[in-house]
Amino acid sequence: MTSREAAIARAEAFVDEGRFEADLAARVAIPTESQVPEQFGELGRYQQELMAPAFEAMGFEHVTLDNPVPGRGPVLVARRIEDPSLPTVLLYGHGDVVRAVASEWESGRDPYLITREGDRLYGRGVVDNKGQHTLAMLALEALLAERGRLGFNAKFMIETGEEQGSPGLDALLAQHTDVFAADAFFGFDGPRKSFRRLDLNLGCRGGVFFALEVDMNRPGGLHSGHFGGVLPDAGIILAQALSTITTPKGRILVQDWLPQHVPNSVRAAVGDIVADPVEGMPQPDPEWGFTELSEHEKVLAWTSFIVLAMSAGNPDNPVNAVPSYAKATCQIRHTVDVPAEVFVPALRKHLDAHGFPHVGIDTDVGRDQFLASRTDPDDPWVQLFRRSIVATHGEEPNILPSSSGSNPSELFKARLGVPVVWFPSSYAGCNQHGPNEHGLMSLFREGIAAATGIFWDLGAGD
Repeated sequence: MTSREAAIARAEAFVDEGRFEADLAARVAIPTESQVPEQFGELGRYQQELMAPAFEAMGFEHVTLDNPVPGRGPVLVARRIEDPSLPTVLLYGHGDVVRAVASEWESGRDPYLITREGDRLYGRGVVDNKGQHTLAMLALEALLAERGRLGFNAKFMIETGEEQGSPGLDALLAQHTDVFAADAFFGFDGPRKSFRRLDLNLGCRGGVFFALEVDMNRPGGLHSGHFGGVLPDAGIILAQALSTITTPKGRILVQDWLPQHVPNSVRAAVGDIVADPVEGMPQPDPEWGFTELSEHEKVLAWTSFIVLAMSAGNPDNPVNAVPSYAKATCQIRHTVDVPAEVFVPALRKHLDAHGFPHVGIDTDVGRDQFLASRTDPDDPWVQLFRRSIVATHGEEPNILPSSSGSNPSELFKARLGVPVVWFPSSYAGCNQHGPNEHGLMSLFREGIAAATGIFWDLGAGD
């Protein structure tokens, strides 16, 4: 057995012999619900009582950065700098979780008490994200135990606001660039697409939110018998305006919203993705949207437009009146190939050209936009991680140019100027934000082996 193999075997033993589960149980027991103001103190307790001592035991120093946004959780950054000439990797996890809503968990499960049923490990935060950063920390511990050093410099940040959209994180990165400075970002979060393959996720599509509004500026609802067919109907106008944005089968007609070019490296990566069907989920409709694109191209490498909600009058309690106001709340998901600032002006131009200058566009919809981000699949760091996974797992990983969900990738790319890679060890059916959140021990075991191999290969010699 080589030293690399021995380090991986040591890490796998942490899963097989109960160390991983024991560490995770202590972390799950702290109810770090960042969406619940009464639990604010638990965020700092998690970092100081559990995270800080664990990092100290591995020879890391640490600093806690208070969040510049009032009432939001702190960020702990642990650092082990072995030699300034060595490459530095910034590792990521988050300690906060969504509300547990214990009454909705099945079989009397306590969301803050880990329970094991076969391959499944239940508990709030088991996959999102306490299990995943526990996995990464134990991989580092296995490497240190076998090699005696990392062979690279590591910084490990644990934030506590991810489930709220990471408020204050951008400001912290700007104010403390030296604390976070690294040569690459390696995050531990998210679900895998396949049980056979591990994933490397290189960013996310961005989200642009807005509302389309038709306001006839009339006092109240006017009798449909007296005024129907005489006065403009806000609902009809809004429906007609929406109909100019896509075809009846969802193909986007606003040309400025669409990528003019998708890099060959992105097309190749998306074309090679292996994904498992998720039980209970609907099958994609091949006739919806851009039929010349595959499912993965539509979701990971293209623009999509969604009407999230719409209304005219009161659909649940209609009255016999001509609607004077109608509203549709909409979302665009897009890649870095179309800048976020293009979408709203292009829509304004499009609606005006189609005779709808009186349809308003409101971007103040109570939801922050999130930025698109993508590391090139051919980036040397991505390829290093890919080769390492092949050496450990014996199978090429999926390389996802963008995730189908949101993450703070672009904050790190823009502020630190580094490639961003995410390594998930969950799966799509894990119920990460719902009742009965669980992880699969088999995936954690594969993940810790691959992470240990990557850390070993990052080191400078044996």
